Amino acid sequence: MKTIENLLISTAVMTDSEAVAVMTVELLEEIMALTGARQFQADRSRIAKHCAEWLEEGSYRIFLARSADGGSPLGFISAVEMRALYAGGCFGMIPELYVRPSFRGEGIGRALLEHVKAQGRQRSWTRLEVTTPPLPQFERTLSFYEREGFEVAGGRKMKVSL
Repeated sequence: MKTIENLLISTAVMTDSEAVAVMTVELLEEIMALTGARQFQADRSRIAKHCAEWLEEGSYRIFLARSADGGSPLGFISAVEMRALYAGGCFGMIPELYVRPSFRGEGIGRALLEHVKAQGRQRSWTRLEVTTPPLPQFERTLSFYEREGFEVAGGRKMKVSL
């Protein structure tokens, strides 16, 4: 695995909302292309609006990875704090982790994940959870998380639209 030199990870601010929205659309389009199902509405302006609102209120944390020159983000990870009795208190949930395809395999995803793990330790989270997209199309994603210490917790993610 290559490692990108001088990777910078920073906390996203409201002015990063558009860049995060663009990458979120890239992520959703990639998932939908691989699964053949249009299960997401990849509306960039709506995503940017929610992103800005949630960053401003502090309910959503996003960390951006950039090269040392500070150019466009190479990827991002989002994290939210949850509470559950089964988890023994507060824990972190990763709704999105995305690294642009041309930068995958360079250690960016690992660096973003390590950053969130450190944040979680500071916040005394009991655990960190993530849901992976359907397999087998995302076997590489599942393998990544397993290499990073995650284990399958059982069940399947389910939803109902409201």
